[in-house]
Amino acid sequence: MENKPIKKIVIAGGGTAGWMAAAAISKLIGTNIDITLVESDAISTIGVGEATIPTMIFFNRLLGIKEADFLDAVQGTYKLGIKFENWRNVNEDYLHAFGVTGKDCWACGFQHFWMKGRKLGIATEFGDYCLEGRAAEANKFSHLPNTGLNYAFHIDSSLYSKYLRKFSEGFGVKRVEGKIAKVNKHAENGNISSLTLDSNEVIDGDFFIDCTGMRALLIEDALHTGYESWSQWLPNDSAIAVQTASVGPPLAYTRSIAHESGWQWRIPLQHRVGNGIVYSSRFMDHDDAEKKLLDNIEGEKLTKPLRIRFNTGRRLKQWNKNCLAVGLSSGFLEPLESTSIHLIQQNIVRFLRMFPSAGIRQSEVDEFNEQANYDLEKIRDFIILHYKVTNRNDSEYWRHCQNMEVPASLAHRIEVFKETGHVFRSPNELFDDSWQQVMYGQGLMPDRHHALVDTMSKKELTDFLNNIKDNIDRTIDSLPDSNAYLASFIAKSKSA
Repeated sequence: MENKPIKKIVIAGGGTAGWMAAAAISKLIGTNIDITLVESDAISTIGVGEATIPTMIFFNRLLGIKEADFLDAVQGTYKLGIKFENWRNVNEDYLHAFGVTGKDCWACGFQHFWMKGRKLGIATEFGDYCLEGRAAEANKFSHLPNTGLNYAFHIDSSLYSKYLRKFSEGFGVKRVEGKIAKVNKHAENGNISSLTLDSNEVIDGDFFIDCTGMRALLIEDALHTGYESWSQWLPNDSAIAVQTASVGPPLAYTRSIAHESGWQWRIPLQHRVGNGIVYSSRFMDHDDAEKKLLDNIEGEKLTKPLRIRFNTGRRLKQWNKNCLAVGLSSGFLEPLESTSIHLIQQNIVRFLRMFPSAGIRQSEVDEFNEQANYDLEKIRDFIILHYKVTNRNDSEYWRHCQNMEVPASLAHRIEVFKETGHVFRSPNELFDDSWQQVMYGQGLMPDRHHALVDTMSKKELTDFLNNIKDNIDRTIDSLPDSNAYLASFIAKSKSA
C-alpha cells in the first residue's frame, strides 16, 4: 500500500456519523489537515439513534463540549438506563441500569451474595441494589462527585448534527453540497482518488470516510469490501419510526416494549418523544407493524411514519485501503441497547489513535479491523442474549428466538452463568454489570452461588445487603427531580 502522507480527508455523507467524524478530526488533529464533508440536503438521514450510553460523555469531554450547552442544543434529557417491558414474560419488566449493582469482592460478584440472600428470604429484587436503577425509577438525577451516578442522554440526532456542523466549521471543516455521482479509484492500487458530484465537481483526497449510511457508496459499492449478515441470530429486518408530542415530563430512561414479533422504543426528549417499532417481516406484515406502533403511542403525531429496512451484520472490513466506514455504512446492530452512536464514536476515536499521518500501513489497518470486530461481536452477543433467554413462547417469533442456535461465545457465557453464577468479562469489553442485570431480568437464574458467601452468617449477610440499600436510599432522598435539575443546570450555564 502506498505510504502517502494524509493531508486531505474527505467525509462522504453528513448526519450523526459524518459530523461526529468531522468534529473530532478537526478539533483534535486538524491543524495541518484539509477536511471536506460532502452531503446533500436532498438525502434524508435515518436518525433513529436518539438514545445513548455513558461513553458519549467521554466524546463530549474529548471535544471540550460543555454539557449544558450540548443538552440545550439537542433538546436532550438525562438517561440512567433502559426499561425492558414484556421481554421476560408479558406484563413483566426490569430495568437495565448504567451503574454497578451492589458490591463485589475479590473472589466473586455481588450476584452471589444476592442469590444466597434470596434463598434466605432477606434480599429484595436485584435492581434494588443499583443506585442508577433506583434513581431512574424515581426519575431523579444530579451530578455526583467521583462519577457517583453513571448516566447518558436522550438526544435529537438531527439537532445534534446541526450542532456538530457549526462546531466543525469553526475548526475549518469545509462543507460541500451535492450528491455523489461517482467514486473514482486509482488504476494502479484500487485506492479511492476522488468523488465526482452530480454537479460534475470533483473532490479529491488522500483518505475517505464513508458516512453514506446503508448505501455504503465507498466502502462497498466502490471497494467491494463484503458484508457478513447476522440475521440467523437477529431476525428483525425492519423498523418504523415516528415522532410524537410529549404528554408528560420525560422519564430518565428509555422504554423498550416487546410485542409478539419484535419490540417498540420510546425515547423522551425535552420537546417531543421518539417512537419506533423493530420487527421481523418474516413474522409480521409491514402494515400490521405500523398499525401496532400507531396504536401504542401517546400524544399527537408530529411526523409521518418512516419505514426502514435493514440487514443486521457488519462490513467484513471497517477500514479498507484508504477508506474507513463509520456509522451505518460499517454495518447495523439494532438499537436495542442504544449502541449506534457509541460504535460511531469507537471507530472515530480508534482511527485518531492510529491516524496514518505518514501513510497507511497494512499492519495498522489489520489491527484496527481486529479491534473493531471484537467490539462488534461482544455487543452482538449481548443483544442476542435478550432474544435467546426469555420465558416467552406465546408466538412463533418468540419460539423461534428461544430455539435458535447462538454464537459459541454467547452459548458459553450463558452456560457459565447458569451453572456457576459467574460473569467473566473480557478486557476492554463494553458491557460489565449489564450482563447479570439482563440475564436475571430475562429470567436466567444460576444453579448455585460461590462457596465464599457461605462463610458469612445470616446476620452478616443481612447487614451487608441492608447497608447497600440504606446507602442508596439516603442518596435517592437527596437527589432532585431529573427534569427540574436539567432545567436548572441549563439555566445556570446560560447565566454564567
